[in-house]
Amino acid sequence: MSSQDIPEENLPAEQGHAHGAVGVADEKNPFADPGLPPHEHRIQDIDERAAKRSERAVAFLFTLSMLATVGFIASYVAIPHDKSVFIFPLGHISALNFALGLTLGAALFCIGAGAVHWARTLMSDVEIADERHPISAEPEVKAKVMADFRDGARESALGRRKLIRNTMFGALALFPLSGVVLLRDLGPLPEDKLRHTLWAKGKLLVNMNTNEPLRPSDVAVGSLTFAKPEGLEEHDHDFQTEIAKAALMIVRIQPDDIKDKRELEWAHEGIVAYSKICTHVGCPISLYEQQTHHVLCPCHQSTFDLSDGARVIFGPAGHALPQLRIGVNDEGYLEALGDFEEPVGPAFWERG
Repeated sequence: MSSQDIPEENLPAEQGHAHGAVGVADEKNPFADPGLPPHEHRIQDIDERAAKRSERAVAFLFTLSMLATVGFIASYVAIPHDKSVFIFPLGHISALNFALGLTLGAALFCIGAGAVHWARTLMSDVEIADERHPISAEPEVKAKVMADFRDGARESALGRRKLIRNTMFGALALFPLSGVVLLRDLGPLPEDKLRHTLWAKGKLLVNMNTNEPLRPSDVAVGSLTFAKPEGLEEHDHDFQTEIAKAALMIVRIQPDDIKDKRELEWAHEGIVAYSKICTHVGCPISLYEQQTHHVLCPCHQSTFDLSDGARVIFGPAGHALPQLRIGVNDEGYLEALGDFEEPVGPAFWERG
């Protein structure tokens, strides 16, 4: 249906805009202005039922966007990250990635499609010719811009088309939740996990090489032994996570050579236990100098004095190695008398 088929009294007013005006070429303006063609009214401009249909279509698209966003969040929560599906012709792909991409794409597409359909069918499509003006805005221009803005707001029918307005606001308000959910992939909050290890009162010190509990006689003066907590096995699924916090190095020093009072109290017959994890960036310490009792981190050469509370004497490490308080149980095995009293490894944001 075109505007020629509608009685003149049913056509909407032209709002003062002229169409079809033709300019005349002269010496000053050699190129004639061809003018604008006669304006053709859309069916939505003429028939309110057609306008209602377009309104429902736009609202339907915005609603689909909201459902797709809810589907995105539900997929993220419900689908295991290791599940795969066969999608022709893509083959076997991650079910989670496919669901997230599909729902996120649908949410974005429906918002865009709804906005485009709204603009093409319900917003004003009257052609307006405007003269070029200087870049600097005069007060009159500012006033005109504001007037045009008010006209645009009125012609968009945002206040009158409440169904479109409400569903659009709903889609735009719900869609950012997708980005919030994706923040979950940054990893779990550490909470106080970095402040605790598997060491606890009564845990035996197990030799990392022999996998046997250590006795004081197993640690010779000047030797370096690596230990782990009793019960932690290499085939455990969380072995790497736990050993990264609980790895221990055992050194036996003559008690008279120990300078730090607390270190001597927490040792057993000169056997001291310190965290193996460097306090710079978490590298494992493995180099020990018998004469000076210094240990060296091979990554950035941070050096710690094990005879003086494992304080830093060289390198970028920020603080001393944490010491584990040890003793001997009734069966003569070395055991922990508690956990580390400070977080092991490099400083982190919870340290305080």
